[in-house]
Amino acid sequence: MSDYFTVFGLPRKLGVDAEVLQRRFYELSRQHHPDFHQGSGAERQAEALGQSALVNRAYRALREPLARVEYLIALEEGREVREGATDKPKAPRELLEEMLEVQEALEEAKAAQGENLAGEAGTRLREERRRLEERHAAEAAAVVARAAEWDRLVDEGGDRRPLLEWFKQRLATRAYLRTVIDDLSDALGEREDHHVSHRRH
Repeated sequence: MSDYFTVFGLPRKLGVDAEVLQRRFYELSRQHHPDFHQGSGAERQAEALGQSALVNRAYRALREPLARVEYLIALEEGREVREGATDKPKAPRELLEEMLEVQEALEEAKAAQGENLAGEAGTRLREERRRLEERHAAEAAAVVARAAEWDRLVDEGGDRRPLLEWFKQRLATRAYLRTVIDDLSDALGEREDHHVSHRRH
């Protein structure tokens, strides 16, 4: 697979200067933009188009701290970054048990209120959703907060595997929380679309 860090001439680290990355993105975009190669042969035009697409994919993967961690995990494991490319790590057992209680509360509310989740039942589900959204955000903050630790291990030649596994578990937890949050929003008729750089969370 392509190494997006190499595309931008960066080391495989999580600490990336956003301004440097953006400046390099603009430089490479101009260099490979198909419009600048219209007078070239078909092969050169196809190559420019491919390089331009690669630069765009690389920028999307590296510009946001959390997306950068996700990409780094895939890169370290030698797999492609695309939805369904590999099985996601399972969420921790204790989280699954906790979320079962939320799902039970959701089913009870539906049974009691029908599709109209108003009053106390709706209030309870909205409170659960708020709590889970805060936890979802906290998981992201925890992942980003340990980015510097990864970079230090790279510099020192330390064993990065335990931290990589920790990243994977935290991201799996976020993915599971997002599913439950979306289920609550669907039930409340308040679903919002959630987009991230290159995959849903």
